[in-house]
Amino acid sequence: MTAAAGKNATGWFATPLRALSPLDADNAAAELADFSDTAAEADLSRLSDWARQESVSAQTLAAIFDLSPFMRDSARRHPEMLDRLFDAGIQDRLEAVLVAITASAAEPGITETGLMKELRLLKSEAHFLIALDELWGAATTETTVTRLSDLADACVRSAIVFLLGDAHRQGKLTLPDPENNPAHGSGWIVLGMGKLGAHELNFSSDIDLIVFVDSQAVAITDRFESIELFARLTRRLVRILQDRTEHGYVFRTDLRLRPDPGSTPLAIPVEAALNYYESRGQNWERAAMIKARPVAGDIAAGQAFLKELQPYVWRKYMDYAAIADVHSIKRQIHAHKGHGAVAVKGHNVKLGRGGIREIEFFVQTQQLIAGGRFPELRGRGTVAMLAGLCAHGWISVEASEALATQYWFLRGVEHAIQMVADEQSHTLPEDDEGIERIGKMLGFSTGEAFAEEFRTSLKLVESHYAALFETAPELSDGVGNLVFTGDVDDPDTLHTLQSLGFERASDICRVIRGWHFGRYRATQSAEARERLTELTPALLAAFGKTRRADEALLRFDEFLSGLPSGIQLFSLLQNNPALLKLLAMIMGAAPRLAAIITRRAHVFDGLLDPLLMSELPSRAYLAERLQAFTQHTVQYEEVLDRLRIFNAEQKFLIGVRLLTGAIDAARAARAFSHLADLTIGAAFEAVTEEFASRHGHIAGGKAVVLGMGKLGSRELSAGSDVDLILLYDHDADAEESDGAKPLAPSQYYIRLTQRLIAAVSAPTAEGVLYELDLRLRPSGNKGPVATYFEAFRKYQQSEAWTWEHMTLTRARVIAGDAAFAKTVEREIDAILARPRDFATIAREAGDMRALIETEKPPRTVWDLKQIPGGLIDLEFIAQVAVLTGRTALTERSTSTLEVLLNLKGEFADASTADDLARAHTLYSALSQTIRLCLAGGLQPEDIPPGLADMLLAATDLPDLHVLEAHVDETAQKVRKTFDLLLRRKA
Repeated sequence: MTAAAGKNATGWFATPLRALSPLDADNAAAELADFSDTAAEADLSRLSDWARQESVSAQTLAAIFDLSPFMRDSARRHPEMLDRLFDAGIQDRLEAVLVAITASAAEPGITETGLMKELRLLKSEAHFLIALDELWGAATTETTVTRLSDLADACVRSAIVFLLGDAHRQGKLTLPDPENNPAHGSGWIVLGMGKLGAHELNFSSDIDLIVFVDSQAVAITDRFESIELFARLTRRLVRILQDRTEHGYVFRTDLRLRPDPGSTPLAIPVEAALNYYESRGQNWERAAMIKARPVAGDIAAGQAFLKELQPYVWRKYMDYAAIADVHSIKRQIHAHKGHGAVAVKGHNVKLGRGGIREIEFFVQTQQLIAGGRFPELRGRGTVAMLAGLCAHGWISVEASEALATQYWFLRGVEHAIQMVADEQSHTLPEDDEGIERIGKMLGFSTGEAFAEEFRTSLKLVESHYAALFETAPELSDGVGNLVFTGDVDDPDTLHTLQSLGFERASDICRVIRGWHFGRYRATQSAEARERLTELTPALLAAFGKTRRADEALLRFDEFLSGLPSGIQLFSLLQNNPALLKLLAMIMGAAPRLAAIITRRAHVFDGLLDPLLMSELPSRAYLAERLQAFTQHTVQYEEVLDRLRIFNAEQKFLIGVRLLTGAIDAARAARAFSHLADLTIGAAFEAVTEEFASRHGHIAGGKAVVLGMGKLGSRELSAGSDVDLILLYDHDADAEESDGAKPLAPSQYYIRLTQRLIAAVSAPTAEGVLYELDLRLRPSGNKGPVATYFEAFRKYQQSEAWTWEHMTLTRARVIAGDAAFAKTVEREIDAILARPRDFATIAREAGDMRALIETEKPPRTVWDLKQIPGGLIDLEFIAQVAVLTGRTALTERSTSTLEVLLNLKGEFADASTADDLARAHTLYSALSQTIRLCLAGGLQPEDIPPGLADMLLAATDLPDLHVLEAHVDETAQKVRKTFDLLLRRKA
């Protein structure tokens, strides 16, 4: 180290508190050398010299660059951020950044664009330094969340001070003290909610805000215009904070927690808000208000508003219905305790089992119950309130300390996930290298060591969480009389059933008497009836909690009626409460899944696999199980039946994983698509072999199956049919096949395709594999079912319509000859890469969308595919982008989401692309859940409560009205973008 560098390295650089090891030591060394060159080019000689030393701190920085592309790229763009640390510690620099953020709003002549640039640059530096300090081991996770929250506070305040000053200068407000304290007396109340309100922001977090207006504030000159004025200011606030520019963004901003977001302005009058909360406010909104904190604007007015709201949030006495409602909220986070092992790969550290939300949720619900009587339990901080609950005897010291420790551990894991690429993700990687990366970022020597610690943490949280809720109202054996003997209803039993949530108690009595009288094969043995009698109280309690108790029990009755035997099932449910709860959930919330297990009870057997929830249904996983399931099957018809059985069971198990939160919607879509690839591929192989045994082979003959539509883009859902095209080729001089019954080439492949259609879609005793749609082939239904490759190529080059090329953007080979598959893929790439006139393609896509809208108008906002601004709009944008070269992808992708994420900047800026991708993710999450649970469309007025809970869990929103408003708002935004990009309408 040079003398200058050595002299100045006694501060922050000299004290790495943990030595991180890289994934790739050679790459780490190369990254650090490149950085040293970058620093030298920027005339930062002491930083450049220091980076070339063999010190522990330099090697730690090299490991950080190897482990986190975000940290590496940030340092390369702005090496001066690190150079400053020779002269001051990170805490000193962060304090200076906060001062600069505050001062930026008051700079003479600052414009909105200038402020946006300043905030983005300062926030980027703070973000980098905060991450660096935690990775370095110098800052705890607790310190990090506080720093991030302070940073967000400062950015929001700066933007608001600027906007208020602008409104004052234009004469729209008369601020009492515009120079020294512009926000005071303005009446603009900005509450930070969720993690921001609790001062617990995560590394790549959104910020949740609710904005109110005190129309009596002295600054407001026109009370009638004030709401519109502050709504406009709030829109500008969101733009300043979240629009992506060449300098990035500050914070993504979410305003959906405001009262009735679908019909209220962005800034709500205080009087209207108080009336809403007191008359219509729900318990989830009370829980949300626990963390509410005035973060910017008129702080005094915000504090007065929260004080006024205290009787609503903190009730001195709670009736039993309110307590039951509080406990029912927990269904929305889907904590399914004890059902199998916990996965590490792909686990959602926030929403998954044993995750952060379980700890936060428990604390909030207990606060709602106890905080009315104990003001000390009204704090915002999760860990502080764990200690408070312990001090008041609500939880044990062991539970408090264990959950506090695990809370910060899990938050640290969450930060590591987000620090890799500064993405708002809470999900661990699915591959070994990704797990190794996260483990090393946290200071573990290996990925295995981290995985073991993580698994232990989840189990510990889950066990405490389960124990904590055992004090919640439990409906079990002690609820009252349950007598089902004789042929007359017992009055006390009717009362018990009604208290459990059954509406037609007498009908339910009659159904259960039928069980005990041995009406079904499953209940004919004395032992089975004895087990069922013991199980009945827990069974009724579980169905009662679905809030569609009658429907759930009647579906279970239908399930029982088809079982050949019941004793194994009853024993299993009796000894496995988690499985009983899962069965009740399926019966109550997912009529479609319930119908599957009613028709094919054997699919339920898959739930007995103890590793079900811990193993991701990847392609390799499904392929291995398919091989094991069919390996000894020889007869053609038996192969097709085995494929149907396997497909039905795995569809059900993928659905159960989605239902319980073990996988998310995106992973479910890929799993459903992998399953279709594998089973249709196996069917094609069996058909080809069987067909050749009669008709022989064509000289040089080869064929592939193209997956189109949702299959091609790997977005299948539980009930999807599949779009296919079969392409074939053969030697030019081939005249007929060489089998006992020779056929001409065209006839050979047409007949082969017809066999494939029958093999896949013809109903057998085991049902159908998939409903097939071959209308996307050249010439549609008028053309032959199998297409000669040369004819396909010529058609696509000279005759195909624009819509056919749009559908081709999602085509991929799913089965058939491997060498021919590469030829076909290359040809498709070439067809799609041809130069096209953007204006023409965009106009034709817009016209097609208008036609679809006219011919198939959406029924409700839940028709997520057809609604204006729905999935079709997103798919058309992506397809037009692919056809006209408006994507930055170096290789063709059939994924709509991937294309949207990689739109070229001149077509759609990063902020727009991000918004489109978020919309696609939202629609996909909802669609997957709805298609899994319902056979038909969703009727808003008749949503099973359990399904509503799942939709909320999938989107992390607290209420169905909020979700519906969010879908509507998202659709409007997508339609506006669609019009702008394809119709050139602003």
